[in-house]
Amino acid sequence: MLEQDSMSGQLYLMYAGGIEAAFWNFHTNHPEVYAGLVRLAYQAVGAGRERLGIKMLFEVLRWEWVIQGLPDDAEEFKLNNNYTSRYARLIMEEPGLEDVFETRRLTT
Repeated sequence: MLEQDSMSGQLYLMYAGGIEAAFWNFHTNHPEVYAGLVRLAYQAVGAGRERLGIKMLFEVLRWEWVIQGLPDDAEEFKLNNNYTSRYARLIMEEPGLEDVFETRRLTT
């Protein structure tokens, strides 16, 4: 099923299980995203930050990909903002990153 982002008009493939299933599919197929986000989180904590914003880390990761010359319009490199809350929860399972993000109850 295709879902359209209301802000950008970007179409995203959504699975029958909704965002949760789509996230796990993306996460499984793109471990480099999680690895990059964890690296950035540890780097920020190492620099003295106690709290972080997951969307900030998403944007830094996007920036790094642009600087590396990766195509920003290639489907495999698109980061869906719908996944930020899931990545934040997953990252907080890493040692030393347990309380680095403020989260709210998931609604979808």
